[in-house]
Amino acid sequence: MSSEHLDSARKFDVSRAGEYAEQSRIALAGYDACHELVACMLAASLGSGREARILVVGAGGTAQEILTAAALEPLWRFTAVDPSAPMLELAQASLQAQGLLARTRVFLGTVEELTDEPPYDAATLIGVLHHLPGDQAKHDILKAIATRLKPGAPLIVAGNHQAYASQPLLLAAWGERWRQQGASADAVRAKLGKILQGADPPHSEAAVQHLLQEAGFGTATRFFSSLFWGAWVASRSAV
Repeated sequence: MSSEHLDSARKFDVSRAGEYAEQSRIALAGYDACHELVACMLAASLGSGREARILVVGAGGTAQEILTAAALEPLWRFTAVDPSAPMLELAQASLQAQGLLARTRVFLGTVEELTDEPPYDAATLIGVLHHLPGDQAKHDILKAIATRLKPGAPLIVAGNHQAYASQPLLLAAWGERWRQQGASADAVRAKLGKILQGADPPHSEAAVQHLLQEAGFGTATRFFSSLFWGAWVASRSAV
């Protein structure tokens, strides 16, 4: 496992994993809507009612992308990958509660560590890129996903983009979002300080496009946006 992946995985320890489901829905206004649209975009890309194998990278925590997609498409099967054991355990519990473990392979590690197997029909990478420091780590994970997809297969990428400090109004609104949900003024200041120090998002939508194209994907289409967050779909190049 690379040092970048190890550092990112360590952030999601037992304490952070335990609060992830609640915190993520506050941090991302439209959390459930984004995941619903992810499932819809995959179904629109693959065709509804067909069997498909979906690679879910960074599935730990809620496993929401699997829960939502599985409800829409009962013939899909999933491989859930995450380097954080506490986060993956939470995902596995959610999948078990919904009766989805029979349709899901759970893999502790990185996508680069997946053994050779038939290429996947589609993949998702949600809430991961902005936790990887530097462009090289971002490129490496996207490239690793590309090599495990069929030519033309769709990839959903979702996460924060834009340097946080470069958008003070969005950052202030993000703080107000926490206050709206009951956080104290001190707690909001602490969260703003943490986000400024704890992540490295791509600095623009153009940077996301560039990373995808360098990794072997075509032009991405954005289908969801919420403050710093964006979600895109792109297809693996045919060659």
